[in-house]
Amino acid sequence: MKINPSLHFNGCCRAAFEKYQRVFGGTLQTMLSYGDSPMAAQVDRAFHHHIMHATLLLGDSELSGADVQPAHYRKPQGFSITLSLEGVERARGIFDALAQGGEIGFPFQTTFWSPGYGMVVDEFGIPWELNAS
Repeated sequence: MKINPSLHFNGCCRAAFEKYQRVFGGTLQTMLSYGDSPMAAQVDRAFHHHIMHATLLLGDSELSGADVQPAHYRKPQGFSITLSLEGVERARGIFDALAQGGEIGFPFQTTFWSPGYGMVVDEFGIPWELNAS
């Protein structure tokens, strides 16, 4: 079994996935807008530039996302995406990049379970936990 998160955005999916690729690396495999999809005729033209499906391949993991219709968007809550990373400096660098424009919930620091751990909600409203080994 593999678990691959799918993130929902309120109009900022393209910007989020472009940042995630810069921060995490990986391959931005898909960036399909509603206007370029087979559903274009069924979606308000004002929403055509929004993203219907984005995929970022990260090793054997996949992060996907989409802009949802404003009436269906809900602020993320009740979860976080945990990144387990080798090396404190790498984890700190990713934490700092995600924190730019976001909100730090738990500053990156040494804990009793990890040489480097922190919690942040990024500028797009996505909650992350970074755990270094």
